[in-house]
Amino acid sequence: QVQFVESGGGLVQPGGSLRLSCAASVNIDAMGWFRQAPGKQRELVATISSGGITINLEFVKGRFTISRDNAKNTMYLQMNSLKPEDTAIYYCNVPYGGYYPWGQGTQVTVSL
Repeated sequence: QVQFVESGGGLVQPGGSLRLSCAASVNIDAMGWFRQAPGKQRELVATISSGGITINLEFVKGRFTISRDNAKNTMYLQMNSLKPEDTAIYYCNVPYGGYYPWGQGTQVTVSL
């Protein structure tokens, strides 16, 4: 069973930064970061694979960067210039369907 463990979230002020980590139990080529705000649908934030990087969410372009360490089966999301609208639970999974069971996610709260 493929498992994901997200970490690195927390409470930050607007303009602050966080780096999220996603530890996977196996190596998967194509991975993505998702987020889900209260009362809203889960949305794809960014993806990374051997084919490159895509920032899927226009709202975070220029502020978020996705990366990974393949040797560690770990993916990262560097979030800078955080805004209150970024408040959500952040998850990782394969992108574009065929999802494995979702982890618990990591809570990011951006608030004064």
